[in-house]
Amino acid sequence: MRSCPCFGDRISDEPVSDLDPVLLVSGMGGSIINSKPKGFGFTTRVWVRFILADLEFRKKILSLYNPKTGYTEILDKNSVIEVPDDDHGLYAIDILDPSVFTKLIHLSEVYHFHDMIDMLVGCGYKKGTTLFGYGYDFRQSNRIDNLMEGLKVKLETAYKKSGGRKVNLISHSMGGILILCFMSLHNDLFSKYVKKWICMACPFQGAPGCVNDALLTGLQFVDGFESNFFVSRWSMHQLLVECPSLYEMLPNPEYKWKKQPGIHVWRKHAKNGETNINLESYGPAQSYSLFEEALRNNEINYDGKTIALPFNIDILEWAAGTRQLISNSKLPNGVHFYNIYGTSLDTPFDVCYGSEESPIEDLSEICHTMPAYSYVDGDGTVPAESCKADGLDATERVEVAAAHREILRDRKAFQYIKKWLGIEPVVSKQSKTSKVADSDLMKPLVL
Repeated sequence: MRSCPCFGDRISDEPVSDLDPVLLVSGMGGSIINSKPKGFGFTTRVWVRFILADLEFRKKILSLYNPKTGYTEILDKNSVIEVPDDDHGLYAIDILDPSVFTKLIHLSEVYHFHDMIDMLVGCGYKKGTTLFGYGYDFRQSNRIDNLMEGLKVKLETAYKKSGGRKVNLISHSMGGILILCFMSLHNDLFSKYVKKWICMACPFQGAPGCVNDALLTGLQFVDGFESNFFVSRWSMHQLLVECPSLYEMLPNPEYKWKKQPGIHVWRKHAKNGETNINLESYGPAQSYSLFEEALRNNEINYDGKTIALPFNIDILEWAAGTRQLISNSKLPNGVHFYNIYGTSLDTPFDVCYGSEESPIEDLSEICHTMPAYSYVDGDGTVPAESCKADGLDATERVEVAAAHREILRDRKAFQYIKKWLGIEPVVSKQSKTSKVADSDLMKPLVL
C-alpha cells in the first residue's frame, strides 16, 4: 500500500499511477443548485445560501411535478435549474454555501464533502484525473433519465481520465439510492466501470421519522441561531411535497422491520354532544391516507396565484416503481460493496402529533404543529436498521458513532475508507503497537 499524509493541503502533486479513480456522489440537499435566466441575467445560487435564502428559494426553486414526464419543474418559467460542474464536479458538493461569510465563520453544516476531498487530495488523488464529484438536482427521482445519464457520463469520464482504471464510488445518504437505481438499470455499465462502492449513511429501507414528518410539517436544514437566516421549515415543506426523491425514501412497507414505524395522532371526535379523545395509529402503508387527508388543503401563493399542493398520488406511484426497481438490485460479480452507517444517536422513528391534553380535530392541523418522536439507534436521521438492510453481498458493514452529515468528516470513517481504497499509511517499526490498536478499533461489525 501507498503511504499518504492524508490530511495535507488541497494542492496535490502529480497523480501516482497506482491510484484508482474515486467518484464522490452526494445525497438529498448535498449539491449546490443554481437558477439561471433563460435570457440575459445573473445566475443565482438558490441552494444553499444564507443571505436572502428564503426569498430566493420561494422565487426560484418552488416546483410542481409533471406526471407526463416524471420530472419536477420549477414554477419560475423564466429560469432553468442547473448544478455547477466546476472543479470536475467537486465544487457543487464541497462547501454548499461557498460565500465569504460562511467561510469566515466556518459554518460546519455547509462543509459537505470538503474534509473528505481534503483527505483524498492529501493522499495523492488529483482532481480531474483520479478524483471527481457528482452533484445533481436532488428534487428529481433517483431513477430519472437525466440523473442516470449524468452518472454514466461521470463514470465514463473518471474511467478514461485515469487511463482505463475502474472507479471507486463513495456515496452519501440518498446518493446510495441513486447508485442502486443505476446498478439496476445499467448493470452492464456498472460492472464495466465500477471496482468498489463505499456507501455511507444510506436509507436503504427509508428514514421513517424524518421523511414522514418532512411531508407533513417540513424540514429544517440547520438548527439553532443560524436557522433564522436559512430557508424556513415551511418553505422546505412546500418544495418536498413535489419531490419524487423524498417519496422514494418513505419507509418501505414491504420490509420486515423489527418494529413497524408509525405515525400517531391524538384525535378529538365530537358526536351527539359527546367528545371522545383517542390515539390513532398508521403504519407505513396506512400513512398514505393520512398524508392525503392532512395535505388536502395545502397550497402556496406564487406570483399572485394560488396553487394547490396536496399529497401527490402520481409521485407515490412513481416512487413505488423505484422501490420495486431497487429491491431487485444485484451487485455485479467482481464489484466490492462496503457499508458505513452511523450509530449512537437518538434517531426519529415514530412520529406523534397532538397530545391527550391538546388533541387534533381536523387532520389538516397536523401541518401546523410540531412533532413528538420516539427514537431508535441511528445517525440522528436514518435508523441503523435501515442503513444496514442493503440487501447486497457486502464485503464489510461497519458502524461509526457519527451523525448523518458529520459522518462525511468522521476520522474513524476515514480510516475505513483509506483501508478499503488501499491507501493506509505505511506504519513504521516504532508504531507497531499503535497499528494493533487501530486494527481493533476498525474491527468490522459482524451481522
